Amino acid sequence: MEKCTDKNCPFHGKLKVRGASIEGVVVSDKAKNTVTVEREYLQYIPKYERYERRKTKVHAHKPACMKVKVGDRVIIRECRKISKTKSFVVTKVLGEKK
Repeated sequence: MEKCTDKNCPFHGKLKVRGASIEGVVVSDKAKNTVTVEREYLQYIPKYERYERRKTKVHAHKPACMKVKVGDRVIIRECRKISKTKSFVVTKVLGEKK
């Protein structure tokens, strides 16, 4: 196992996590140290008394010690802003998408 020298790692660095915890699927890992996580949820529509399926994408920091690839289910936790669009960090890999 390689040594993690990432200062933005919640396990080996100084990054503190707080607030929201989101489970989703990794849809992109092209950017350096970043993954795009897509989360599906149900939104209630009162007029039709039904639910509709919606999804949203969130950018999250991928620490050097995490092995994450496209299609993995992950848990991301809220943290301070790491960049303009990143305020979440990957904390756990749950495995392949079902």
